[in-house]
Amino acid sequence: MISERWAVVALRFFLVALFGILVVLETLSIPGSYMYSAEQHPEHASEQFVSMIVAIFWVVCVQVVIVATWKLLTLVRKDLIFTEAAIKWVDVMVWAIAAGWVVLVGVFIYLGFIADDPGVLVLFFLFTTGVSVIGLVLIVMRALLQRATALRADMESVI
Repeated sequence: MISERWAVVALRFFLVALFGILVVLETLSIPGSYMYSAEQHPEHASEQFVSMIVAIFWVVCVQVVIVATWKLLTLVRKDLIFTEAAIKWVDVMVWAIAAGWVVLVGVFIYLGFIADDPGVLVLFFLFTTGVSVIGLVLIVMRALLQRATALRADMESVI
C-alpha cells in the first residue's frame, strides 16, 4: 500500500503540473483560439469574446480548487487537518465549484435555446451532472470533516 507521504508528494507533483497547464491554457491557448476564430468570423466576435471570458472563468475556478487542495495537503502534513482552517479551505473549494456550476447551468440553458445539435446539449448535461456530483460529494465530505474536527476537539479537551 502506498504511504500517505508518497501520495501527498505525488499529488503535489500532479497539482503543479495541472496548474501550469491551466496557466498556459488561460493565457495563451484560449485567447489565441478565440482571436483566430474572431478573425475568421468577425460577425460573431462579441459572442466569442463572452465565451472566452466564460472559459477563462472556469479555468480560474479549477485553479482555486487546486490551490485549496494544496493548502489542505499542507494541513495534512502538519497534522492540522481537523481544524477550522481546513474547513475554511474546503469552503473555498465548495464556493469555487458552485460559481463554476452556476455559470455552467447558465450556458447549458442558453445552449438549450440556440443549439441545433442535441450532442452539444448532452455534453453540457454531462458536464453539469459531473460538476454537481463533485460539488455535492465535497459538501458531504465537508460535513464529515466538521464532525471529525468537533470530535477531535472534544477528545483533546478530555485528555
